[in-house]
Amino acid sequence: MQWRKSTYSGGGEGNTCVEIAPLAELVAVRDSKAPVRATLSFPTPAFTALVEGLKRHPWSEANTPR
Repeated sequence: MQWRKSTYSGGGEGNTCVEIAPLAELVAVRDSKAPVRATLSFPTPAFTALVEGLKRHPWSEANTPR
């Protein structure tokens, strides 16, 4: 499984975020601070909808003027 962190990982070692791993029909999600613990997995369309919804939220960096 190929895990990747967000480019928005902050501070220190950059381990204060979640990591994702795209699979055939799912997206796996884990805590980057505890990678050996349990993961969550979501159907790809549901994960995509979540991310798109977060991008549209008023506090999202995508909606912050630069």
